Amino acid sequence: MRTDSDLHELNGRTAWIFSDGKAGHEAQCLGVVEALGLTPIVKRTNLSGIYKLMAPWGPVPKGEGMGVNGSPLGPPWPAFAFATGRTTIPYIRALRSRAGMQTYTVVLMDPKTGPNSADLIWVPQHDRRRGPNVITTLTAPHRFSSARIEALRGNIPPAIAALPQPRIACLIGGPNGDYRYTDADEERLVSSLGALIDSGAGLMITTSRRTPEGLGARLQAAIAGKPAIFWNGDGPNPYPDFLAHADAFVITADSVSMICEAAATGRPIFLFSPTGGSPKFDRFHAALAAYGATRPLPASGEPMTTWSYKPLHSAETIADEIRRRWRKRAAMLPGLVNATRS
Repeated sequence: MRTDSDLHELNGRTAWIFSDGKAGHEAQCLGVVEALGLTPIVKRTNLSGIYKLMAPWGPVPKGEGMGVNGSPLGPPWPAFAFATGRTTIPYIRALRSRAGMQTYTVVLMDPKTGPNSADLIWVPQHDRRRGPNVITTLTAPHRFSSARIEALRGNIPPAIAALPQPRIACLIGGPNGDYRYTDADEERLVSSLGALIDSGAGLMITTSRRTPEGLGARLQAAIAGKPAIFWNGDGPNPYPDFLAHADAFVITADSVSMICEAAATGRPIFLFSPTGGSPKFDRFHAALAAYGATRPLPASGEPMTTWSYKPLHSAETIADEIRRRWRKRAAMLPGLVNATRS
């Protein structure tokens, strides 16, 4: 069990986050860094041309000053460094070769390179990579800690409070390399959400960048004048409040990040499956169903059940393992503790 000393022992230390600018990648790293109590410093990567093509195996361009005194990528080295995404891997590999034991390096997601790319590699349980320095969790890390969710629940926005219960957050993704949305899929989704409103539920709907424009318009039209909130990207993003105040979720099966975030609430998750899928997605969904977090969305008009499960907070689990391994290194190198307090 985590103690107060665990939460504060790394305070004052910094963590570089090599970021490719993708919000999802950055959020994964920030979630773990925040769980560790570190101060994040985001280093945006900018590989292009041949360097981008050679990633993750290639070098960092000399012009970026990796290891050069006075450069943003030079010493003093951070206590920790994180990376996720193909074009960030050359940076953390280069840092590791220069900083050595001074910096504890972590890669989130399979780096697609050798195991020596970092001190520790995290991959989701449904990935195949394993090894002595590889750890896995059922869900991906994110920034919705138990403390943050609890704080959000203490202040419900009036628009959400006005909805009838159960309040159901409907998190809509879209086509990707494994799933496609046929006309029949879209009709089935619109019909299912309409049936939920007709049953007396209040809906909180948000789409994503992948949601087809036509599907978003159909969903918005279907709830017009009914007890529902639809966020189309205008104004402040209500997603954190949707997450915290939902009694249940309907999430499209292609939306791994949103499923992982919803699983941090302990509330029922109903999955809507569009056409398609893959063995990797199948393993992810089978594991979450076996854990008790998800069930298929009932056909339109069929009754919804309710249940609960222990919330999944992977960022905290990953942080605990990083802390444990860092302590082991610090015990071997007594000077490390003071050297990395920067």
